[in-house]
Amino acid sequence: MSGQAAGAAGNSAGKAVYGPASAPKLALSTQSIIFTADMTVRVKDVTATASQVTAIVTAVGGYVSGEQEIIPPGNQGIPQINLVLKIPAAQFSQTVAKLSVPAIGKRLSYNQQAQDVTQQVADVTSRVASAQAAIKQLRALLTKAGSVIQLLTVQNEINSQESNLEALLAQQRALAHETSYGTVTVLLVGHHARIVKKHKKAKASHGFLAGLRGGWHALALVVSWVLTALGSALPFLITAGLIGAIAFESRRRLARRKTPPAPEPPAASAS
Repeated sequence: MSGQAAGAAGNSAGKAVYGPASAPKLALSTQSIIFTADMTVRVKDVTATASQVTAIVTAVGGYVSGEQEIIPPGNQGIPQINLVLKIPAAQFSQTVAKLSVPAIGKRLSYNQQAQDVTQQVADVTSRVASAQAAIKQLRALLTKAGSVIQLLTVQNEINSQESNLEALLAQQRALAHETSYGTVTVLLVGHHARIVKKHKKAKASHGFLAGLRGGWHALALVVSWVLTALGSALPFLITAGLIGAIAFESRRRLARRKTPPAPEPPAASAS
């Protein structure tokens, strides 16, 4: 009986590790995801609502990483507040739901994204371990260096590896923070009437003066077009003229060389 019990225990243990019920938990625990969202909410009082939103975020362990007040131009411009919120990843969905309730305001737009950086996190972690191991080996080699040149060479390599390690550690900390805290950008806008400005239509003018102005304008356009075309073609015309002159001069010299000299007249005989 004890053997059967042990076998049953082994089977149950195997199901606990490899069974389908535990697979999703394992996958979720090893994933690194960056959550971001942005929304626009129309509220009655932007200042009071900003304080209310801040209280909701800080209650779950988050914080406000940025706040900007925007005042539209015009005498009737109502200020708008843009908040950048950092929310713990474990409380991200619940907090976003609290920010979207009608008691906060009317949500005009919403967009959410999830970026899986699991492979990037694993790659940075591996590179950090490799850099730390390389520095350890170089420091051990430094104690065995015999000449000054060897000491300087090993020390320079250590400095290079330490700089690389510092950059990797900074990237690792940034990834850890981004995967630990989701980012929500909230734009709070107040209730205000939309002002539509009416533009006056320009009256069309007729008569002799209008025709004269139109003719001068057309003439100016034609002259401008001709001058532009001439300016564009002038470098090509100069180059073509120089090439033609050189070719003409070379051809004339070649013709002179090929022309035989005229025969001398016979000398007169003495009588």
